[in-house]
Amino acid sequence: MFKDHPKGLLGAALSNMGERFGFYIMMAILVLFLQAKFGFDGTQSGLIYSIFYFSIYILAFVGGLIADKTKNFKRTILIGLVLMALGYVLIAIPSPTPVKEFSLYLTLTCIGLFVIAFGNGLFKGNLQALVGKMYDNEKYSKMRDSGFSLFYMFINIGAVFAPLIAVLVRNWWLSANGFAYNADMPALCHGYLANTLNAETTAQLGEFAAQFGQTDLMAFANEYLNVFTTGFHYAFGCAIFAMCISLVIYLTNKKNFPDEQTELANVQKANLSATTNVEMDAKEIKQRMYALFAVFGVVIFFWFSFHQNGLTLTNFAKEYTDLSMVKINLNFTTIEGAEVFQSINPLCVVLLTPVIMGLFGWLRARGKEPSTPKKIAIGMGIAALAYVVMAVGSYIADLPLWSSLFEKVTNPETGKTVVNTIRVLPQDLRVTPWLLIGTYVILTVAELFISPLGISFVSKVAPQKYQGIMQGCWLGATAIGNQLLFIGAILYQAIPIWMTWCVFVVACLLSMFTMLFMLRWLERVAK
Repeated sequence: MFKDHPKGLLGAALSNMGERFGFYIMMAILVLFLQAKFGFDGTQSGLIYSIFYFSIYILAFVGGLIADKTKNFKRTILIGLVLMALGYVLIAIPSPTPVKEFSLYLTLTCIGLFVIAFGNGLFKGNLQALVGKMYDNEKYSKMRDSGFSLFYMFINIGAVFAPLIAVLVRNWWLSANGFAYNADMPALCHGYLANTLNAETTAQLGEFAAQFGQTDLMAFANEYLNVFTTGFHYAFGCAIFAMCISLVIYLTNKKNFPDEQTELANVQKANLSATTNVEMDAKEIKQRMYALFAVFGVVIFFWFSFHQNGLTLTNFAKEYTDLSMVKINLNFTTIEGAEVFQSINPLCVVLLTPVIMGLFGWLRARGKEPSTPKKIAIGMGIAALAYVVMAVGSYIADLPLWSSLFEKVTNPETGKTVVNTIRVLPQDLRVTPWLLIGTYVILTVAELFISPLGISFVSKVAPQKYQGIMQGCWLGATAIGNQLLFIGAILYQAIPIWMTWCVFVVACLLSMFTMLFMLRWLERVAK
């Protein structure tokens, strides 16, 4: 599989596994953690989620700038790994729930998230740039797209297990303390403590508490919330272990990565083609930069749609999906929860990458392989199809408005407004998990047409002296898309569910047609 690729490719991919592990831990549980820990509603938790993911990617531009200025990609990447591990330490330390000193613990949580984001900014884009430099040698240049596909596949191996381990740890901790998982309980407990539950939801809380011999609902709500969120803290701690493994792998393989100090001499010695020639004239540099920023602008809308998997799609799993159908019973606990769906995407990346690479290889052998920009455009269309599936499934199921399940209630004593569950959707009205599973599979195919190939396109088109910055800009475009994620959370609560998915269909189709409109120009620049 790695026969025709540079020696350092596998080491770079395995070094990235820890970052992916932590990323998918976050994607799976961050929104749910914020809701359980601080009693936030979907919009509040969605805003923090979108800012965090914006920061992860926008800081990659800063990381690229630092690496390009210092001419030391390897050290910048190493510092990023260490910072990410420290950030996970900050949020893995258990703190009491319900939160008494609200501002203090929310601030500490946000500081931990920022440290992770800054470390990721130093690490992610620069490692991608380092992989791109491996393919600047003419010996490997024709394998650039497939090389980045392999890189993308292997970095997602850790991500397959991250959501499952997060659920396993959280549910094990609940079981160890004499409780069981119930997705609706954190909201009910917060509502009871805020004195905003109605008779129906108070009865639901009482029935659940009675299963564990609890009759004092105040004591039960406090204890259940504390145990529930402590399990989440321990799940974040698993990312620390993964980061340490990545650090060891990186240090072990560091010698196989391109050396910045000798790179110019190696490029000249290899007699690279004009596409990577360091003596590129100003006009060509300008054309390449225009092309890159055009693609950056388009992919914003893809990431705005794709990363809903950690926000609106996660809320959909919790509130509208029959989770009993994806429950796995183990001797010591169960694997059950909305977070389980987050394993589908990285699993499909690992399983489908060889299929997609085989398809491209088959087309390449016949001289019919689409250009990288065309592959990205096709990916946009596939992403639109994924949300068509969600829209049709939600419409046929006639799912009720979010507002019919939740309402904002003001506590007359404290003046605090909270989102309070007033009705839990019965199991027989919830949709099959196959709706989400099918959507995630289709979205993954779209991702494989866009993300690794977009990184490949940047590494090919970016002028040599701007490699780090341009990889940072690619991630910066992702950042802008992530910052827009909260719009999805607002729509999810304001309009029919099927209409929310239609917004993402439109966003992806607009991206596809824009790419097709620019296709000939982009192909000409990339030659």
